[in-house]
Amino acid sequence: MNQYPLWKYLLILVLLIISVVYALPNLYGDEPVLQIIGSHKAKVTPATLEQVKQAIETGNIKLKSAEIHDESLLIRFNSVADQFKSKQLVAAALGDEYTVALNLMRAIPNWLSAMGAKPMYMGLDLRGGLHLLIEVGMKTPLRQEYENLKDRMSDALREAVRKNKDVKQRSMSSNDDGIEFIFNNADQRERARDILKTQADLNRLEYSDETRGSDAVLKGTFTAAALKEFQTNTVVQVITVIKKRLDDKYQGLLEPVIVRQGVDRIVVELPGVQNSAEVMDTISATASLEFRMEEDQYTLADAKAGRAFGARIYKFRDNDREVLLKNKVVVTGKEISNAFVGSDENNLPAVNVHLSGTGALKMGENTKANVGKSMAVVFIEQKPKEVEINGKKETEYLQTEEVISLATIRGIFSSQFQISGGTMVLAEANKLALLLRAGALAAPIKVVEQRTVGPALGADNIAKGVNSVLLGFLLVAAFMLFYYRGFGMLANTALAINVVMIVAVLSMFQASLSLPGIAGIALTVGMAVDANVLIYERIREELALGNTPQASIAAGYERAMATIADSNITTLIAALALFIFGTGPIKGFATTLTIGIATSMFTAIMGTRAIVNLIVGGKKIKSLSI
Repeated sequence: MNQYPLWKYLLILVLLIISVVYALPNLYGDEPVLQIIGSHKAKVTPATLEQVKQAIETGNIKLKSAEIHDESLLIRFNSVADQFKSKQLVAAALGDEYTVALNLMRAIPNWLSAMGAKPMYMGLDLRGGLHLLIEVGMKTPLRQEYENLKDRMSDALREAVRKNKDVKQRSMSSNDDGIEFIFNNADQRERARDILKTQADLNRLEYSDETRGSDAVLKGTFTAAALKEFQTNTVVQVITVIKKRLDDKYQGLLEPVIVRQGVDRIVVELPGVQNSAEVMDTISATASLEFRMEEDQYTLADAKAGRAFGARIYKFRDNDREVLLKNKVVVTGKEISNAFVGSDENNLPAVNVHLSGTGALKMGENTKANVGKSMAVVFIEQKPKEVEINGKKETEYLQTEEVISLATIRGIFSSQFQISGGTMVLAEANKLALLLRAGALAAPIKVVEQRTVGPALGADNIAKGVNSVLLGFLLVAAFMLFYYRGFGMLANTALAINVVMIVAVLSMFQASLSLPGIAGIALTVGMAVDANVLIYERIREELALGNTPQASIAAGYERAMATIADSNITTLIAALALFIFGTGPIKGFATTLTIGIATSMFTAIMGTRAIVNLIVGGKKIKSLSI
């Protein structure tokens, strides 16, 4: 009696080993790190490393380690104070051509990393980090969308004219407020409205009339529902791109939390990051690419004299050299399906590009017709600038277009090719590949609020949280040991294993732990022994009825199961409701509580039963220490 088959013991042992392994990374703290990245005009070299070391030595600061990693410097320190002091010294020594970023990196042994064991995510309140409130500029995508709709509307009206209908407009225009068509009279306007309403792809618009002198104006704007859907889709696309960029570039270093706030704002939280300009650059980059052919019918002199029709002048990114390119775009960045860093024929950094089916077809036709001619890659960025309009400060987005590569087409290619430039450094190639893989943002963005939570505050919160859980554990353990003696020790062992399993599950699923999450663990510590209390009290009742110790143990575990299940399921329902309907900190509390309920049932029932079976199972005993 009271014996488990071998497979159950092995299952419990395997689960215990897995829990210990995946909980171990959380015992290793964070290392303060300086990340130093060069711009496309500067490059990180061993000489840069020596310059940084000399700058830090002037402050009598001892380094833990320093290395060049992926064209950037990683400088590790023994304390946050040394890290902050070194940042000022290094920034002053290197100047504006380098980005000096404060970060925290986990000091996990290689053997744990090789097993895929990672520490659990920690929120800003525990680890410190960067909090960003981002505003999505809706005017630019709205203007682009209205421009696209205007072309389709114009096509529909031209088709009507072809069918001998008098609906020809005098002029048309679009901006972020809508689309305007001007007609000679109201009759033409009404006929145009009837035609446009029959177009299935234009049913998101509503129309209004205006009269300006003798002109009849028809204005089309999004309906309220269509405008809301457009804004939602734009923000969701921006969130997706930001997350993909951060995951792609900083996976293993950053643990981003990205959520929508209101109509056009996004909250980004980056635990462990301390004022990282590189992260800001990655998030806000609105870069895209265009492939254009070099103009060979006109010269730069013709263009400057206004005689180069269908072409315009561009400047190279790395110098002031000019080139004349055709207005017609061959392929855009939207048709790029993948991009990764490689090397060109001179063993210099380059970006290997894969195009989608449509893009590959366009590129194949273009290269077939233009072998021996030059094609340029134009890099396009939009940067926010504060301007004052009618006494109010508004954000305008300035677009810059620079040529990063101009190469001769040597042969026909379509879906795969390479972008390279004589001065492109590896860091710049990595950034370009990242932006191309993640895609361009659907709208320009700007950071309207930035807060940094210091790691010292986070460390204080962690210490207080751990102390609260430890105090709760000790008080519960003391009560169980005093009241249930030997069996109380079994419950305490199961309770310790339960805490380890909670931490392991949080780490395995990379759940985010915050102060409310620690509160959930503390509550679980108090609740976890409920099942043992019910079992032990039932065993006492069976012993009082005169049953043997072995029969009392079996009855205690079997007959208390229904009550244990009822109490835990009702708590689980409440925890799930908090998780589904709650937000932010409430979700964190619900997550740890839910995991704690599941693990406590396993440790309190199967865990303690296995230990009891190993100690007293199958033996003749006269009394129990309970």
